[in-house]
Amino acid sequence: MLSGLLIVLLPLILGYLVPVRHPDVMAAINRAVNASIYLILWLMGVSLAGMEDLSSQLSRMGGQALTLFLLTTVSNLIALWWLSRRLAWQLEASPIVTGAPTSKLTAMRGSLSLVGAVFLGILVGILLVTFDLQSGHVVAEVLAEWVLYVLLALIGCQLRNSGMPLKQILLNRHGLTIAITLAASSLVAGLAAAPLLALSWNEGLAMAAGFGWYSLSGILIGDELGAMLGGVAFFNDLARELLAFLLIPWLIHRMPPLAIGYGGATSMDFTLPVIQQHGGVACVPTAVVSGFLLSLLSPPLILFLLAL
Repeated sequence: MLSGLLIVLLPLILGYLVPVRHPDVMAAINRAVNASIYLILWLMGVSLAGMEDLSSQLSRMGGQALTLFLLTTVSNLIALWWLSRRLAWQLEASPIVTGAPTSKLTAMRGSLSLVGAVFLGILVGILLVTFDLQSGHVVAEVLAEWVLYVLLALIGCQLRNSGMPLKQILLNRHGLTIAITLAASSLVAGLAAAPLLALSWNEGLAMAAGFGWYSLSGILIGDELGAMLGGVAFFNDLARELLAFLLIPWLIHRMPPLAIGYGGATSMDFTLPVIQQHGGVACVPTAVVSGFLLSLLSPPLILFLLAL
């Protein structure tokens, strides 16, 4: 099990060791990450379609994802509400930021397109079954594993070259505290969800350790525990992001740590424009630091837990 952990962690570490100084190269890496995520999620959909009794399996996956999502959300909101009261951080009113999304649908477009990739893969997988080409599902699983290695190396490179100095991270007390609170409360929920999902304790923890990074958590879980549980992890973390888009405008001035923290790892990218629009530029450093720390923690933690 530990050898498997090393095999998957090695690309992440090697990617982190690569400095990139040319903007065009970094832009190409970012495009390659996006393309790899879409490809793997499409392949995950193909694998899902290869399961026997697909309709009942999808129904079960939806029920498990809902259970995990509800437990995680309750745990996160209670912990972040407590943190909001402790920090007593109040924001001043700020105007709408130029260039930020002006509607929730615009902000959620990227998330919904990833869901579309999964369902497109399911449709292709159903066609393979229809034409008696089940070997295509095996090819999809093998290909997804190799694309995962490439993706991890690219993500390691992204994290290394994100322009986030360690000193800046450690000095942002709010961002560090929010990240720790979100991570701890998510793991508590994962531990509570494990028996309800018929999982071992470490698998339950791993399912909750995506911290909102749905495009990666679904891939890592699916590679180790199968396409169905990968789908559970994906939809659990995706639902977090979609709910965050609704909570941020409502709560950012009442309880900034809760509004910023609930988005988890996505607070440094997908939900950042909405945080910036409704909370102002004062929220940006805290959101970026919190999201960066959770993004840095999530992949090795998931892999470590799955290796136990």
